Amino acid sequence: MLGALLLVGAATGTATAQVTSADYQRAASMLGDRTLPLLDGWLRDATWLDDGSLVYGVMSAGKTAYLRLDPATGQSTPAFDLQALADAVNQANPKAKPVVPDKLSVGDIRGQDGALRIRVRGDDHDYRCDDKGCRALVKPKSGDEPGVVSPDGTREAFVRDWNLWLRDTATGKETRLTADGRPDYGYATDNAGWKHTGDAVVVWSPDGQKLATFQQDQRKTSTMTLVGTNVGAPKVQQWKYPFVGDKDVTMIERVIVDLSAATPQTIRLRMPPDQHRSTCADDLLCSEGWEDVQWAPDGKTLAFVSTDRGHKTATLRVADAQTGAVRDVYTETVATQYQSAPALDSVNWRYLPDSGEFIWFSQQSDWGHLYLHDLASGKLKRQITSGDWNVTKIAHIDPAARTLWFRGVGREAGRDPYLVHYYKVGLDGGEVQLLTPENANHAVTASKDGRYFVDTYSTIDTAPVTLLRDAAGRQVAELARTDLSRLKAAGWVAPTAFTVKARDGKTDLYGQMFKPSNFDPAKRYPIVTYIYPGPQVGSVRSRSFQPAHGDHQALAELGFIVIAVDGMGTPLRSKSFQDAWYGDMADNTLPDQIAALKQLAARHPWIDATRAGIWGHSGGGNATAGAMFRYPDVYKVGIAESGNHDNLSYEDDWAERYHGLLADKGDGKTNYSGQDNAAYAKNLKGKLFLLHGLMDDNVPPQSTLLVVDALVKANKDFDLLLLPHARHGYGMDGYYVMRRRWDYFVQNLLGVEPPKEFALKPAE
Repeated sequence: MLGALLLVGAATGTATAQVTSADYQRAASMLGDRTLPLLDGWLRDATWLDDGSLVYGVMSAGKTAYLRLDPATGQSTPAFDLQALADAVNQANPKAKPVVPDKLSVGDIRGQDGALRIRVRGDDHDYRCDDKGCRALVKPKSGDEPGVVSPDGTREAFVRDWNLWLRDTATGKETRLTADGRPDYGYATDNAGWKHTGDAVVVWSPDGQKLATFQQDQRKTSTMTLVGTNVGAPKVQQWKYPFVGDKDVTMIERVIVDLSAATPQTIRLRMPPDQHRSTCADDLLCSEGWEDVQWAPDGKTLAFVSTDRGHKTATLRVADAQTGAVRDVYTETVATQYQSAPALDSVNWRYLPDSGEFIWFSQQSDWGHLYLHDLASGKLKRQITSGDWNVTKIAHIDPAARTLWFRGVGREAGRDPYLVHYYKVGLDGGEVQLLTPENANHAVTASKDGRYFVDTYSTIDTAPVTLLRDAAGRQVAELARTDLSRLKAAGWVAPTAFTVKARDGKTDLYGQMFKPSNFDPAKRYPIVTYIYPGPQVGSVRSRSFQPAHGDHQALAELGFIVIAVDGMGTPLRSKSFQDAWYGDMADNTLPDQIAALKQLAARHPWIDATRAGIWGHSGGGNATAGAMFRYPDVYKVGIAESGNHDNLSYEDDWAERYHGLLADKGDGKTNYSGQDNAAYAKNLKGKLFLLHGLMDDNVPPQSTLLVVDALVKANKDFDLLLLPHARHGYGMDGYYVMRRRWDYFVQNLLGVEPPKEFALKPAE
């Protein structure tokens, strides 16, 4: 039978005769850990220090040189010796496998007394590097709990036994700050829902004399249980995990801890408990910490935003740090869900008490813009930005010059609306000024004083150029220019961008396509869609240059066309675009994915839409199973990894933000009825591969097992892989999963056997 299939494939040019180990080797060579070392002039780890200098790495010939730049002169000199750092790491970890300089991954760089304090990823030591070399800094004898460091670096706040503590970073001396914390009612704990780490959630006042935090009440919150796989009695992991529709969910009681007195004082804010919510994520923490809490420069007042359980209302409040008195300043209520940026990332509201103002982010015009308000009355003073485009992130505010710098998308006519640019605008009016003119995606890192910024610009098919610019956008120096010669010589080909129409036949959608490096337009290729439906992000991984976008190019090398499309319901367009299927999360952008599939097949005769596959992870796993069950005549093969297939079995915050609070619709139905994949499992026609990690502490394994149960009851054939020790991201099991994913598409879309048990491993 296989021989007949191969003969047909050879005759018609519609199938690959075989996929060999050499093909898999070529595919593996396109993964990021293989392609990244082939870049020359690739800038990485750009970090602004407190003294105004910039430290950055430039990788060439597989090695990284770290430089320190004086922006006043535009001149760079060596920052530290990577060999010396590697020697220090090996001395500090004598029992570990020795590291080499080329494999070091620097995670954090700070200035300290004229030297550099460096943290290497995967290592629990800090290292001090100067012109004499590098050495490990001895940690003082104290607890191992992770801490949040004070502004001056001398102390760190941490959680122990449900209470908040303070540690002197030089001596290790510890002081308990609270005493009434108890199990499931602790201070500063970051352990609700899918987060259950020991990190402290605090915000230091600028003078380091106060801490903003909370006492978190989850005594009535549901409990998540995972059962380990081991010899003998299984080990059980449990933590508090609120579910959609639970009567009781995690709440926070806001407090301020005053360290200025001889005995630390805890001041409770005079207000009812708040929801465990934020304007920027499905957790309290944004990309740069607990950003929904902001101190006044003098530390006398504290501004914060309270969000209701369904994220429909956001209220700016100001607290007196001495008395705990709280004043409501401004409230915005929306029909769907409020967020303080067009894509959940970093908040775009700012507390400006010195001028008696605050900046508020709103999508009230259907686009994300900044508005200046009076702090005393809450009344609008003026709209700072406007138009059919979005502000994405505030970078810097100069209160004296009354000027604001920010990132934005969609403002420049005739360009891809997702490309990021950098702008400045006056708080008191005036035109928005473009500071990054190149038609490309700009990754910007502003200095702490706002006087300079690093600008790396590129597209998915053009190499990055990194410039140092001043606050007016003028070029000060070129820091790096990436050369792709060695990458291209290794067979790499760039993806291509495309535009199609959405389900409505009117709205433009933007996507990316990956073709084999040995692409032959005379052949017909099966097509695989990678999907992540959002609504908080989309399927397209990056619009900047990347040597690899996950394993898209690797999979294409095996004989596929691979695409990713951001459908309606994803961010960074208009508010109505993102809210296109609010309250109907089973939509999952699938009507747009099918519209794109049909248009691309009509344009390109080498795409065989009758052999369509789809895969995704997490929300993409949900969407993949939904595609196989709801559109069984379109998608023939699906791989659903760790999917949240029923949001009633997922943590409360995410689904209640995008689907709404659980509501009784009568007849035993709710607004969540029919949203789960199990309800449609009986429709499966194609080949479906379900995967889940049994220690997944984000999306519980039961989410996939509910689909398994429904498929069994419907007498449907399917494939299942359960990873005994894997969390949500799979860890080192990820390479095994990737290989199995390749195998599954090769077997079921190409119709041939892959090389048996190809050993796919991380690059050496």
